[in-house]
Amino acid sequence: MAELNYHHLRYFWAVAHEGNLTRAAERLRVSQSAVSVQIKKLEQQLGHALFERRGRRLVLTEAGSIALDYADTAFRMGDELLGTLGHHGEPTRRVLRVGALATLSRNFQIEFLSPLLAREDVELVVRSGSLGDLLRAVGAHQLDVVLANVAPLRDATVAWVPHLIAEQPVSLVGHPDRVRKGRRLADILANEPLLLPTIESSIRTGFDTLVDRLDVRPRIAGEVDDMAMLRLMARESTALAVVPPIVVRDELEAGDLVEIRRLPDLHETFYAITASRRFPNPLLRELIPEVAVDA
Repeated sequence: MAELNYHHLRYFWAVAHEGNLTRAAERLRVSQSAVSVQIKKLEQQLGHALFERRGRRLVLTEAGSIALDYADTAFRMGDELLGTLGHHGEPTRRVLRVGALATLSRNFQIEFLSPLLAREDVELVVRSGSLGDLLRAVGAHQLDVVLANVAPLRDATVAWVPHLIAEQPVSLVGHPDRVRKGRRLADILANEPLLLPTIESSIRTGFDTLVDRLDVRPRIAGEVDDMAMLRLMARESTALAVVPPIVVRDELEAGDLVEIRRLPDLHETFYAITASRRFPNPLLRELIPEVAVDA
């Protein structure tokens, strides 16, 4: 199989961003004909036209748009490589690639990433998925960190480093009209309909232990594995939700929901999971101080 010619790709990348052969040729300091020849060679290798002409403008085809996405990534990562390993000074813009469990609280994710959100020199790429998929992406250097509410099992091939970054209490949350003072926790759990995380959740494990200790059979109105959905159901349902207050922070501040009772000895633990790296992303140090970053 023929290898991609990155010289051809660089010419295509310049024309795609300039939208004009003349300006691209001036930027590359070559003739227009040289640019045209290189792009035609790339089109021949890929088997697709990358541009179509509309008046004096060159417009990307569908294949051209896909090629540009790859070219942007390739050249951006090349700049990062020079900045990280080439000792050519700090890159003007850094990228942090974050994975997060699809079921994880959005409020928690925003809170964790908030130190970088307003930075003009930082690009955040956030991807959600299952823990297994996200950890494989970290192992393949496609992600810098994974946010999760469970610590990964030890792996013989990858040295996972789970950083404990937060512990959130868990409460019964519901509409204000569900509040009745003086009720015992056991009575509430036995008589009120409840929205619970699914059995795979660490919260659910702790909750099941709690009701067993109280000798209570709870009334389960729903089981939800997605905290965003649990938040919506708590807003719309008359049932009480078992959630960390951070999940429904906005609703609590607005008074749409209230914290009815803090559940004893029940917490959700949050981890930022990285892999052992010789060259960890320097941005991680701003989110996780204990991450070692080589000078």
